[in-house]
Amino acid sequence: MSFERLAKPLYLLLGWICVLLGLAGIAMPILPTTPFLLVAVWAFSRASPALAEKIRNHPQAGPYIRDWQDHGVIPLRAKWLATAMMSAMAIVLFVWATLPIWFPVGMAAAMVLVGIYIWTRPSEPA
Repeated sequence: MSFERLAKPLYLLLGWICVLLGLAGIAMPILPTTPFLLVAVWAFSRASPALAEKIRNHPQAGPYIRDWQDHGVIPLRAKWLATAMMSAMAIVLFVWATLPIWFPVGMAAAMVLVGIYIWTRPSEPA
C-alpha cells in the first residue's frame, strides 16, 4: 500500500484527534486549545478542505485561527493568558512535583522559550 493511498485517512485521523484534544483543552487548562486546532486545520486542509474551512469559520475559534494563518498574529490577551498559565504550571512543578530537579528546570526552560516565541509574534495584523 502506498503512502498516497494512506495519506488522506491519516491526515483525517490526525485532524480529528487534534479537534478532540482541542475540545478537551477547553475544560482542561493544561491542554492548549488553539495549537491543536491549528494542527487540525493543517491536517484537514490536506484531506478535507471543507473541514478545515469549518474550523477557520467557527464563530469563537475561527478568528484566532485565521489571524495566525493569515498574519502570524497572536492576540495580546492570548499572550498574557499563555504566560500566566505557563507561570502557574512552572510554580506547580517546582512546589509540588516529586520528580528530580532537572525535570521542572527543563520544563520551565521550555516554557521560557515558548514564552519568548509567543511574545515576539505580532499582536495585530500589519
